[in-house]
Amino acid sequence: MEVKTSLLDNMIGVGDMVLLEPLSEESFIENLKKRFDHNEIYTYIGSVVISMNPYKSLSIYSAEKVEEYRNRNFYELSPHIYALADEAYRSLRHQDKDQCILITGESGAGKTEASKFVMSYVAAVCGKGQEVNKVKEQLLQSNPVLEAFGNAKTVRNDNSSRFGKYMDIEFDFKGDPLGGVISNYLLEKSRVVKQPRGERNFHIFYQLLSGASDDMLKKLKLDRDFSKYNYLSLDSATVNGLDDAASFRTVRNAMQIVGFMEDEVQSILELIAAVLKLGNIEFKPESRVNGFDESRVKDKNDLKEMCELLGIEQSVLERAFSFRTVEAKMEKVSTTLNVAQAYYARDALAKNLYSRLFTWLVNRINESIKAQTKTRKKVMGVLDIYGFEIFEDNSFEQFIINYCNEKLQQIFIELTLREEQEEYIREGIEWTNIEYFNNAIICDLIENNKNGILAMLDEECLRPGTVTDETFLDKLNTVCAEHQHFESRLSKNSKFLTDHSLPHNCFRIQHYAGKVLYRVEGFVDKNNDLLYRDLSQAMYKANHNLIKLLFPEGNPAKVNLKRPPTAGFQFRASVGTLMKNLLTKNPNYIRCIKPNDKKAAHIFTDSLVCHQVRYLGLMENVRVRRAGYAFRQAYEPCLERYKMLCKQTWPHWKGPAREGVEVLLSDLQVPAEEFAYGRSKIFIRNPRTLFFLEEKRRQCLEDLAALIQKIYRGWKCRTHFLLLKKSQVVVAAWYRRFAQQKKYQKIRCSALVVQSFIRGWKARKLLRELKHKKRCEEAVTTISAYWHGTQARWELRRLKKEAWNKHAVSVIWAAWLGTKARRELKRLKEEARRKHAIAVIWAYWLGLKVRREYRKFFRANAGKKIYDFTIQRIIQKYYLGLKKTMPSMSPIDKSWSTCPYGFLDGTHQELRRIFHLWRCKKYRSQFTEEKKATYEEKLAASELFKDKKALYPSSVSQPFKGDYVEITKNPKYQKLNSLVEDKVLLADVVSKINRANGKGTPRIFLLTKKCLVLADQKTGQVKASVPLPDLSSVFVSTQNDGFFALKLREGATSAAKGDYLLSSDRLIEIITKLYCTGAASAERNQIKIDISDEFLVQFKQDKVCVKFIQGTPKNSNSVSCKRKNNRLLEVSVPSP
Repeated sequence: MEVKTSLLDNMIGVGDMVLLEPLSEESFIENLKKRFDHNEIYTYIGSVVISMNPYKSLSIYSAEKVEEYRNRNFYELSPHIYALADEAYRSLRHQDKDQCILITGESGAGKTEASKFVMSYVAAVCGKGQEVNKVKEQLLQSNPVLEAFGNAKTVRNDNSSRFGKYMDIEFDFKGDPLGGVISNYLLEKSRVVKQPRGERNFHIFYQLLSGASDDMLKKLKLDRDFSKYNYLSLDSATVNGLDDAASFRTVRNAMQIVGFMEDEVQSILELIAAVLKLGNIEFKPESRVNGFDESRVKDKNDLKEMCELLGIEQSVLERAFSFRTVEAKMEKVSTTLNVAQAYYARDALAKNLYSRLFTWLVNRINESIKAQTKTRKKVMGVLDIYGFEIFEDNSFEQFIINYCNEKLQQIFIELTLREEQEEYIREGIEWTNIEYFNNAIICDLIENNKNGILAMLDEECLRPGTVTDETFLDKLNTVCAEHQHFESRLSKNSKFLTDHSLPHNCFRIQHYAGKVLYRVEGFVDKNNDLLYRDLSQAMYKANHNLIKLLFPEGNPAKVNLKRPPTAGFQFRASVGTLMKNLLTKNPNYIRCIKPNDKKAAHIFTDSLVCHQVRYLGLMENVRVRRAGYAFRQAYEPCLERYKMLCKQTWPHWKGPAREGVEVLLSDLQVPAEEFAYGRSKIFIRNPRTLFFLEEKRRQCLEDLAALIQKIYRGWKCRTHFLLLKKSQVVVAAWYRRFAQQKKYQKIRCSALVVQSFIRGWKARKLLRELKHKKRCEEAVTTISAYWHGTQARWELRRLKKEAWNKHAVSVIWAAWLGTKARRELKRLKEEARRKHAIAVIWAYWLGLKVRREYRKFFRANAGKKIYDFTIQRIIQKYYLGLKKTMPSMSPIDKSWSTCPYGFLDGTHQELRRIFHLWRCKKYRSQFTEEKKATYEEKLAASELFKDKKALYPSSVSQPFKGDYVEITKNPKYQKLNSLVEDKVLLADVVSKINRANGKGTPRIFLLTKKCLVLADQKTGQVKASVPLPDLSSVFVSTQNDGFFALKLREGATSAAKGDYLLSSDRLIEIITKLYCTGAASAERNQIKIDISDEFLVQFKQDKVCVKFIQGTPKNSNSVSCKRKNNRLLEVSVPSP
């Protein structure tokens, strides 16, 4: 099977510049342009990838492309950044080699996007899983955060990185990402206070003002109008195609994924708002008695709002802008600042505030994405750093950037040559020395410890006396005048040369990329990067946790009179560390090129590309690769590709691949000086030889294609004929079978019909015989039955006649008795009616006599007395009835009889209330002191947790026992009991939650009137003892869980190890007793109980957020605690 190599098949231009023929700068640029016009933005120089910025979206980064380049040879497919990323990842995973990917190029060339493509490819091809996906997501989401705070719109690029970034991605032995570490270099902090025309400040300022809600802006004391802030340029505040509001939402989401807490995000935004407010502070001069001017703040409103945001006393900061204190040994001298110095101090504070915030931000991201395991890790580094810069006006920043690029070029040439030499030695081919430009002399000019430019700049900054940029230039002219790569007006004049393009206040360095003119103005100030100590101390006094971390030197207890290191010294040290790091890894290079300055697609500016090709040293790189052999390939794929050119190797070669290649080249009569045999590869010196082989292969493939077509057409026709013949035989056989089956079925059906007729005739004959026999038997039976029936009827008639005669006598006697009884009843009824009439008449007569007798005794008020008598009797009846229906003496018995009379409803309810109060008093009189204390605790628990904590209802029916481990009786805890001086109010087993994994460790929890003690459950050894005055508050959630946090007072002795996160099934009793114990003491403040589903717990130096969510844990009836990241513990509570 033939292996396709897209570098050589159907390629546009030349995919690998090493194979370019003829090689010149013009052909190099022309090849890039040809590929760029066909959307081929990637080109190789050996293993180096050249990336052209297309300034448009291309469909070459899909998931299908990722799978296409996955686990493929570097040269197997067309040039792509995925090929380099896959080669680096496979080398790291299979060969256990640490890798680094160096991405260089000027601003706008696409370095940031290239680093994103590399990281997204590695994330797509590495392992899967919940933890792995979380790590990958955090690594990828760190980019939007750093871009918001470190990128800005420039004239060359709408999303230009204004800092250098190096990220080490750490992998385990399987190749799955474990975490990462980010290093940042030289943030362009001068952009905070001033931006060139047509450029913007850092993105985060515009994103905050555009995307934040009105409530957030009100809290930050900001206005949405950009024009109200002096630090924001207005001519390019809005960028086409850039949605700042959407970007702000993206950044907030990314910060949440990376692991930033809400209070941290709020603190960061407060600092951003403070920088904007700081830029609006203006000063005015005020004359003093001694004749010197002193600066004063014009409008103190912005100063006041800034101080409110940072928690600083306004007077302290205002004094820091007006006075400067200089300390020398034991003396302090305070001097006033004029307006210019005040503006310098304001801008220095703004730059330091933002740059230190950015450094803290990088460290905070590192804390979240760092690998948690301590096992040995494999590392892939990605370096995205600014390219070589040559502007019309070049200052200290460009000098530092170009120095870094000189070091990268030096390591690039050294590693490329070393790789070539190692491959030649590995393959057993003689190594020939390659002549190349070594820029070590330029690096030495800049970084030499004695006579280097940076060393002299530091020496000038530290020198006492008057130090200016001119004195620094004079020193350079004295020391470096004879250096071949250094030029200045004075050094030129000393050689009797005249160069009017070189001003007096400038010097020029001949870099590897060309000559660069630097203006010395600002070199000394930018290298010093001084912030007045008064401002540092003012910042440290702020009531803002993040500010204190950013300005540790402002601590009065740690005053250091030693001068801080200069910016140049720090950058040189960090670059040296970076170079050492890169030298320990296997390098992979991506050279980014910007095709035009208009940031437009389909435009290729030859002069601009040529300039970048020169200072990136790409031509020199090609020459280094071609100095020995232009093309090399393993024997197996080489033989597989060209075996059809020789009859001996076609179609299959049975021997070793090297011998096959030797036979092949001998048969083609290729000159011996054009190739060399290595141990595993064939090396071809001239690209013409390779193109000769390709042309021969193309011709041979055409002949083979014609032969294959001929054989295929013959095979196809023969196959079709044989198929028709076979089909005819099969059809005939099936037809004959079908005809015979039909004939057999017809005969079989006829036989079955005849058989059925015969069987039917026999059956009918047998049936007739059986029916005749049965009729004869039935006739005899019927006759006999009729005779027996006749006899029975005769006997019945005789018996009926005898019974009738006897019944007639009985009926006549019964009728006579009935008549006689009716006559007697009638007589008795008549006698009773006569007696009743006499009794009724007598009763009426007696009543009449009584009424006549008592009529004289009745008065006019008889009705009222009767009414009162009636009411009295009703009330008496009501009380007697209530006595019989009285409820029990239990206070919880709510039963009460209904009122039988409506006019007594009020009395009825009042009696019910009085009775309840009386029986409650009776019930309380039975309480002992211990029982009374228990009920008081139950009442306190109700006030604390009722309708606030879902666990409370289940605890109401449970008595508060106090001692659950029987500490006084259990011999195992005798020693522990003896250590506790006071009476133990509560003893129970709780779980102490581990911050690292969220799992619990059993501990004995003891509470006395003075302290609480945590001891080991098995040994009884005391692990912690906390005096109750050190306990400030207790945190619990609203859920149905037993977690609670003991918050200790800051500065307390027992708070050294931080707060305690515990869990117990008897949470309600523990916290109630803690609260009651604290409330009973007048010597200390009452313990505060906070009920919230999210709270912070201090573990030593770190704050961890404990968050409660409703979910379905693995054990559906249990609560689970899991660490989500270094700053978050998530407690999953089953839904009710």
